[in-house]
Amino acid sequence: MSTVLNAAPWDPALAHRFVTGDGTALHVCDEGAPGEEPTVVLVHGWTQDHTSWDPVVDALRANGFGSRILRHDHRGHGGSAPAPRGTATIARIAEDLAELIADRVPKGKLVLAGHSMGGATIMALAGQHPELVERLAGVAFVATTSGGLSELTFGLPRQLALRVYAGEAVLSRYMSRSDRAAFLRHPAALRPVVRRLTFGKGARRADVTATAEQIGRCHPASMISFLDSLLAHERAGELAQLANTPVTIYHGDRDRLIPRAHARVIANELPHARFVQFPQAGHILPAERAGEVAHGIARLTERARRR
Repeated sequence: MSTVLNAAPWDPALAHRFVTGDGTALHVCDEGAPGEEPTVVLVHGWTQDHTSWDPVVDALRANGFGSRILRHDHRGHGGSAPAPRGTATIARIAEDLAELIADRVPKGKLVLAGHSMGGATIMALAGQHPELVERLAGVAFVATTSGGLSELTFGLPRQLALRVYAGEAVLSRYMSRSDRAAFLRHPAALRPVVRRLTFGKGARRADVTATAEQIGRCHPASMISFLDSLLAHERAGELAQLANTPVTIYHGDRDRLIPRAHARVIANELPHARFVQFPQAGHILPAERAGEVAHGIARLTERARRR
């Protein structure tokens, strides 16, 4: 059974810690007192942490957004504990999210926004906990996919991509034996790769640096295990659970990790969803298009209130 080590989830003085049903401690950021529904829950992507949403939260608050915002670090990411062996999977972090919601927001409407693996987590949540879907007032899928990641080439010619995969396997074995301290030593060295693979045109250096530092906070063995789960992720069928939920889909036309076709699969499964494509943007839309993503989340929230 999950336990919370804080007295009141909206008290800013409390320790930001939540323990899941299997005993894994998660870092939680819970901002704003419970009040007018819905509560907004932001779910981060692979190798990142809750701070990846900082630009969006800042944009929301700058525009007077007063609703409660709940974020957490997935197991093996950020300030959370490493994922125990066999638990670095999308199915498990969907359970973590369900447990966190049950404990922190046991009733009332919710707006969920998931970036990349965070979007995949929401899809898994919808399939594993259909009772929660009834509480969803809106969902934002930000640079995410419902499956097919094992076929990606990252914008490279197929033969070159195969060589990259071979190198990745060797690197994975090395990283799986590394500890967090060793991996944190030189996160700045990741910046060129992060800039090339995950950002579009005109990326700000501060955003690239922040993303590289988030990767440096990720537990290496957990990171690699989550990659395996992402490559096996196939959840287009779960999208049917969201057929009656207001959904917005965001995609950057320079996203090298999630091609436009993947966003279109989600849109085809949810024909009433709103599809937004950002020119010149890459994969890290919560930083690259923070204002627009914040506006979309606020729009879903306001729509829920009007209903």
